[in-house]
Amino acid sequence: MSGHLEPRPTGEIESDPGETALQGLESFENLVLDILANSGLPTEGILVGLQERHVLMKSTSFALTRLPVEKRGQASYISKMIIAGSVGLFDAALNYLWDETVLELRKRVVNFDLQYFYEVAEKSDNKRKELNDESDLPKLDDQKLLSGCREIGLISDIGFQELDLIRYMRNWASAAHPNQAELDGLQLANWLGTCIKHAITLPYDKITAQVKKLLVKVKEKQLDDSTIKDITSFFVNLPPVQADPLASGFFGRYTTLTTGPETLDNIRRLWPELWKQVSDETRYNFGFRLGRFRANGDQEQADLARQLIDLAEGATYLPSEERAWEIDGALDDLIDAHNGWSNFYTEPPIARRLQELVGQHGDVPEGLSRKYVLGVIEVFLSNGNGIAINADPIYRDLITRFNPQQASLALRSFTDATIASKLQQQLPRDQWSQLLGLIESKLTGRSDRELFEAVRGFAGKPHQLAKHPEIKLHLKRFEG
Repeated sequence: MSGHLEPRPTGEIESDPGETALQGLESFENLVLDILANSGLPTEGILVGLQERHVLMKSTSFALTRLPVEKRGQASYISKMIIAGSVGLFDAALNYLWDETVLELRKRVVNFDLQYFYEVAEKSDNKRKELNDESDLPKLDDQKLLSGCREIGLISDIGFQELDLIRYMRNWASAAHPNQAELDGLQLANWLGTCIKHAITLPYDKITAQVKKLLVKVKEKQLDDSTIKDITSFFVNLPPVQADPLASGFFGRYTTLTTGPETLDNIRRLWPELWKQVSDETRYNFGFRLGRFRANGDQEQADLARQLIDLAEGATYLPSEERAWEIDGALDDLIDAHNGWSNFYTEPPIARRLQELVGQHGDVPEGLSRKYVLGVIEVFLSNGNGIAINADPIYRDLITRFNPQQASLALRSFTDATIASKLQQQLPRDQWSQLLGLIESKLTGRSDRELFEAVRGFAGKPHQLAKHPEIKLHLKRFEG
């Protein structure tokens, strides 16, 4: 046999690989549909069209170039996604893609610091008690997993928004839930690229990497003076967005009754310098948590919490009355209900409880103002799939009770990552327009009125507001 290829006869046309692939997909489809038809099962509208599948297969190859070879051998859900997509089951493919994303995010959490993640991601003290090791990660819903990863720096704000959109589509347009939504091949391939880029291969930024090393040191052994000095120097330029979750992690670890004495010593020595970088909202939250410890009869934990607050001379952040703790807890419960499957039924009673707690004049303790306003707006905007009919009038009533300061916070809520992510969907965008109408008369400051006019006149989509140069300028003037 000769070692070279025989020349192709003149006039013979080389077959197109893409055409061959389409023919293969078509043959398989006919086989499957024949089996269904012979069994008396439906065949119409079951499988996505051949062209869309072909687009998915071609685009998927490009998306996979971003996935390192060493990770591909472990990505079993991506294999299932591609197989499901190739046979025309795009809803199942999306479900598998999200499964792979959740799996990878959980791996990142475990490799970072699991207890630290739990302290930041789960806001409820009672629920946090149930989170101990890796096996408890499934107890956190996907929204908390995403938000917690964003707060501790495992995913970026942009990554959070893009992944949150995929989470939404997975909930309402995949095989995870009955639906009539249609997906196309390019969408699926793009989402695969997004998950690879923002969840599977995203490296730690510099500060997140330093925080990881710090957490290891704090619980490893008692720190000497030199190491304490190095760490507190690191705190100096730490912005609240990164200092807040770190402080929450320290607070949680300090108030855990099983924490060793050397770790307690390390936290005590670091706490006063870290406190300087922590936002007032988070400082007040530590006071509310102390109050909840006492209300629940957890006196030992309350004593430990008070030690940290006193160490930082933070007595002004202690709650003045038990109502503050109840409002804080009601907000946590409301957001949990809102993100659950049966939110249309579970939201209204919690919303009514919150309505009773804030009173006729919307009186909310200063330290809770931002959390309260953002929480009410988050649930008012809806989950993107529908309005909680029995809760919506309550949310409107709470918004009409906003004072000028709370209305100002509401106007700027598009800068919050969770709110901005919701505004990618049409229903929350419609609700946003109504929100502006509800707060317009409450905005009394000149900077508020100018920003309001700029926001109302913005021609783009509201989730893009914070990126617009004119809006940025208005926000900067307000901060100044």
